[in-house]
Amino acid sequence: MNIKTYRKLIAKQLNQDFKSAVEIVEIPIPIPAANEILIQNKFAGVNGGFDTLLCRGEVPYVHLTPPFDLGVEAVGTVVAVGENVQDFQLGDAVISTARGGGYRGYQVIDANLAVKAQEATPEVLTLIPTGVSALVALEQVGEMKSNEVVLVTAAAGGTGHIAVQLAKLAGNHVIGTCSSEAKAKLLQELGCDRIINYRTENLSQVLKQEYPNGINLIFDCVGKQVFDTCVDNLAVRGRLVVVGFISEYAKNIEQITQPRIYHQLFWKAASVRGFLMPHYREYMPEACDRLLNLFYTNKIRVNVDPTQFKGIESIPNAVEYLLSGQNCGKVVVKF
Repeated sequence: MNIKTYRKLIAKQLNQDFKSAVEIVEIPIPIPAANEILIQNKFAGVNGGFDTLLCRGEVPYVHLTPPFDLGVEAVGTVVAVGENVQDFQLGDAVISTARGGGYRGYQVIDANLAVKAQEATPEVLTLIPTGVSALVALEQVGEMKSNEVVLVTAAAGGTGHIAVQLAKLAGNHVIGTCSSEAKAKLLQELGCDRIINYRTENLSQVLKQEYPNGINLIFDCVGKQVFDTCVDNLAVRGRLVVVGFISEYAKNIEQITQPRIYHQLFWKAASVRGFLMPHYREYMPEACDRLLNLFYTNKIRVNVDPTQFKGIESIPNAVEYLLSGQNCGKVVVKF
C-alpha cells in the first residue's frame, strides 16, 4: 500500500541557533476527524523572532519538550473535510494560525479555527495574524485615537507597514522609522508623514527637534536603544506599546544599569504597555473580518518581501533573513 507523506520542520532540540535546533521529517498525511479539515499549505508566514525564542525555550507561556512542530501562520486550500463540517468545502482558501501548523506541507485543524479567504495568497496571510496583531495592539492596548502623533518603529516590516496604514486611516500624523532607501520609499507610498532612516538621521535628535511636545502613541518592536529613545520622547499621557524586541532576538539579553523607568513616566503620566496576541484572543474574529474587508476594498495595501523562499528546506534561511533586518514587508515561504 502506498502511503502518501509530507514534510514538516520540527525543533529536535533546544538550541541557541535556530538552524542547529531544527530538522525536516517526513510523516503520513493525516485524515481529518469529525469537525476537522485537512489543509494543504500554500504559503507560510515567517515569524523569525518567535521561532528563535521558541527554539531557545525562552517563550514564557509555552512549555514544549523537543521534538515539537514549528510555524504558526499559514494559508492554503481545503483538501479533505471531516464529518459535521458545514462551512468549508474542498478547494476553499483558508488562513490558519495554529501553533505548529505553519512549517509543514499539510495540517489538520478544527474547522472553527480556520478563516475563509477569497484566495490563498501571501497577502491575506500577512493580514492574519500579523495585521491583526497591529490592529489589536494599536486599538486595545495603545488606545489609538485621531489627531495624535503616532510613531511606528521598523515601519517597513511585516507588522509595521500595516500599523502605519491603520494609524493613518484613524486620522493621525504618522512617523515611521526604517533602515534603507527602499524601505523609505515604501513608507512614502503608504502615506507616512515623516520617515526617519536611522542610518542617515539621529532618531532622538529628530524627535526632540521636530516633536517637542512628544509622541502620543508609539508602536515599538525593535527594543534596546530605540526603546530608550521612545520612552524619552513620550508626550504627556503618551502610550508606548511593546510588540516585540527584534534587536535582542537570538542574542543574550543586554544587562543595563540606569534609573528606574518610573522616573521618566510618572511626571508625564505616560505608560509602557506590553502586547501579546494570545492574551487578546477575544478581539481576533472582529479584527480578522475588518482587516480582510479593508484589504478587499483597497483601503490598505499588503507588502510581501520580494525575496523568494521555496520549500520546507528554505525556512531556516528565511528566519535568518528576517532577523537580519533586510526585509521590506512580510517574509513568506512558498510550498
